[in-house]
Amino acid sequence: MTGNETFRGELRQRMSGEILFDEPAGRHTSIGVGGPIDALLFPEDEEELTNVIGYLRRRQVPFLPVGNWTNLIVRDGGFRGALISLAHLSSLSLREEGKDGVLLLAGAGCPLSELVSLAMREALTGMEFCAGIPGSVGGAIRMNAGAYGGEIKDIVESVHLLDTSGGIRSAARDELPFAYRTLDLPAETIIIGAAIRLRRSETEKIAGRVREIIGMRKEKHPLEFRNAGSVFKNPRDCSAGRLIEEAGLKGIRTGDAQVSEKHANFIVNRGHATAAEILRLVALIQQRVLEKTGRTLETEVKIIGDP
Repeated sequence: MTGNETFRGELRQRMSGEILFDEPAGRHTSIGVGGPIDALLFPEDEEELTNVIGYLRRRQVPFLPVGNWTNLIVRDGGFRGALISLAHLSSLSLREEGKDGVLLLAGAGCPLSELVSLAMREALTGMEFCAGIPGSVGGAIRMNAGAYGGEIKDIVESVHLLDTSGGIRSAARDELPFAYRTLDLPAETIIIGAAIRLRRSETEKIAGRVREIIGMRKEKHPLEFRNAGSVFKNPRDCSAGRLIEEAGLKGIRTGDAQVSEKHANFIVNRGHATAAEILRLVALIQQRVLEKTGRTLETEVKIIGDP
């Protein structure tokens, strides 16, 4: 259906934002792999997003939202349906809350780096653990992103949602079923924004912690190659990277896909890797770690699309 010219014409009538048909996902994913997406949509605002989602539901066209394309692997066969970029839902503002509290009001497409920078400028603490995370607000909330002792669930006040009925509502923190590296929302519910609670502190103390975390990321993570971030969730009592290294897989390579020599929980694209090569490494890691330790590694990256 998504290749039908009638469908494509109707989509164009419903959107002022950009639409790309048969667009290679590898041009967008942070790891640089993925086949053609039937329709890649860039709604300009919440109203346009709501309208186009309603249309896709009526036509029974599969769809998924995407943010900064990190933590995402699209298979080589591409995606049959529509991927909806929330990049233009990127508003960011501040609201005072009491004596020392401040709410950051951010659209789902706003990069985390902008929130970290704004928090530093305004001497607001709470966002430091997000320093160097390349994702967007929506993706970070959906995956309950965390590092260096912090998680998104610790600072979220409320989340703005487009639910499966097509209505927009806000859900308070205590209504949201956060768990380790996930927020368990109903399928096809889209995060369109969030309020994040921070508090006043000292600029230099905040900036020092941000510098420290970015320095640790540069030292430990393979930022010189394209990657999708941590591939596997850490088991409760140890790190996935350590288990992979103990299984003798650090540095192992399939084509241009390689288990990072710097951090074993990263798979890097050394130039022209395919999704199939990356996913062969994912499967090999899971098999070897299970054989050696009896532990099953669960992927943290989201894998979508056709083989």
